[in-house]
Formats: sequence, C-alpha cells, structure tokens
Amino acid sequence: MDFIEITPRLHMLHFSIGQAYLWRDDEELTLVDAGWVDSADEVETAMRGAGLDPALLRRIVLTHCHRDHVGSAQELADRLGARILAHRLDAPVIRGEAPVPDPDLLDWEIPLYENGLTVPEAPPTRVDQEVEDGEELGFGDGAVAVHVPGHTAGSIAVHLPQHGVLFTGDTVASVQGVTFGVMHVDRERAMESMRRLAELKPSIMCCGHGDPVTTDTARQLAAAAA
Repeated sequence: MDFIEITPRLHMLHFSIGQAYLWRDDEELTLVDAGWVDSADEVETAMRGAGLDPALLRRIVLTHCHRDHVGSAQELADRLGARILAHRLDAPVIRGEAPVPDPDLLDWEIPLYENGLTVPEAPPTRVDQEVEDGEELGFGDGAVAVHVPGHTAGSIAVHLPQHGVLFTGDTVASVQGVTFGVMHVDRERAMESMRRLAELKPSIMCCGHGDPVTTDTARQLAAAAA
C-alpha cells in the first residue's frame, strides 16, 4: 500500500486494486472507504509515518458495499474507536444480512470483475450510522453525503463544498482520464448519478479507482458525464 499526499489535509491510501482516502481536520481524522481486509496494520503504519495519530480516527465513511472498500473497516473501527457510516440501502449488505448485488456486466468488464474477486472477501461489518442523501457527516467543514445509486443501490459520494473536494466512490473512475465507472448494478441510474456529481463542479476529485484529479477537474468531469 502507498500513502500519497494530495493536499496537506488529504491523503490517498493506494492498494493494488482500489484505494481509500484520509481527511484530516484539526483534531480528528476521517477515512473514506477502508481498503482490503487485513490491511489495518498498514493503514495505521502509514498514518504514523505521516505524523498522524491513528487514535484520532473518528469515523469511516463507506461509499458502498464492495469488498475493496469495506475490507478493514471493522478492524480499524474496533481498534481505534471509530464509527462506521454507510447509506441505508447498502447497510444490510455490509452487515452480511443481504447478498452483494451482481453487476450488469458488459463483455469487456468480465475480466475486470474476475480480477476484482481476487481481493479477499470482506467480513460482515457493522454500520453504526445509516445515512441519507444530503445528510451532513460531521467532518470537513460540512461534508455531505450524496446518494448516487447505480453502481450499487446505496452508493454514496462525499462532497466537501468548503474545500471543493468530491469523493465519488465507483460511480466515476479516473484511470487514463476521467471516465464513467465500471461494473454497475444499474448502468442507466449510475450515469444519472454521474451527471449529478458533475453539477457539483469539484476542484479535487477522488475516485475509487484511478489517480486523484486536481487540475481542470470540473471541466473533465462534465465532459465525461456528457
């Protein structure tokens, strides 16, 4: 895992498949997604290496229910006393009470999907707070959950309007440029969600897969959504 600074308040935790993000407020830390199962030690080590105290982790916001986003959430939460937040519609899947929904795959997505299955399956994970569209999340000077159904029914993005930062989950990708994400349960709804995200006009965009976008971000997202 690589730990990469995007801004002084924002770091990316880059795994071989997918990534998570760490946001720093003055007295606390927030993770957006949690990487693979059994990666808690690496995450803590990376925080300390950047001069951050893991004990300041207050919350883990899960953008959706997939294994590469949920994996180490409960282990980190149990160790550090953090709370886990997710949308109401994905919470039963995260808890292990409902199956992970099958994506509607295009032919060229099948190898990507099969590669993703090499990530260890996430264990049933508690959700301490079920969030809804527009709900403030308690960090980042007014971070807001944005319900973006399509990749999964309960996918959310996280918008920090005061900082121009947008965490898209897997609705949007940034692999070789800004693109529509892949392996959606409902491709049409996911595209509608992407268009909604473009209306937010972020200056920094952090996707579940691909590099952070920090230059000409709003234009690139709008062009991809169109």
